[in-house]
Formats: sequence, structure tokens, C-alpha cells
Amino acid sequence: QVQVVESGGGLVQPGGSLRLSCAASGIEFSLYAMKWYRQPPGKQRELVAGIDPTGSTNYADSVKGRFTISRDNAKNMTYLQMTSLKPEDTAVYYCKTEYRMTSRWGRGTQVTVSS
Repeated sequence: QVQVVESGGGLVQPGGSLRLSCAASGIEFSLYAMKWYRQPPGKQRELVAGIDPTGSTNYADSVKGRFTISRDNAKNMTYLQMTSLKPEDTAVYYCKTEYRMTSRWGRGTQVTVSS
């Protein structure tokens, strides 16, 4: 059974940092692309960052230079290190696995950036 579980969200002040974690089980993790999405209040879900099986990464323009995606294939984990957080980063953050035509979403973790 495939499971994707995010953790690490919370309340942080502007300028602060958080690290989100995504644990994936029930898959051949090293074959999968892993992506982080977010959905701000009242807005559509958007792609934040992705990392493919080779370790190649891509980022939304709004987070370039502030967020870093990484993966640990030995632990079946993906991470999103977020720095210099802004109020507009407030959203529910979701992890997604992708392999060929299959994908699986986690339930999300809330990140709130506020003073």
C-alpha cells in the first residue's frame, strides 16, 4: 500500500525557516520523481519544487534562492528546506510522488508565516 505523509509544518515568523519532510512507503522510491506543491488560502494548488530520480531539481520562480528540495533514497524521504519565509508562503504544502502515469498525494501540512 502506497503512503505519502508530510510533516514539519507550523507557525513561523517572517524571515524564519522551516524544513518539511515527506515519507513515502510502498513504492520503489528511487524510481520516482518527488514534488512539493502548495495551496494558499482561497487559491489554486501550485508547484513549488521538484526533484527527479537523478537529483535534478526545479523551482517556482517565487521560491528560487529561498527553498531547497532534496531526497534521501536510503530513507525514502524528500525534504523541502524553506528559508527567508514570507507571509505569502502561507499555505498547505503537499508532497506528490510521480512515476510514469502513476502519482500519489499526501494529505498536506500547514505552513503559516505570520508575526
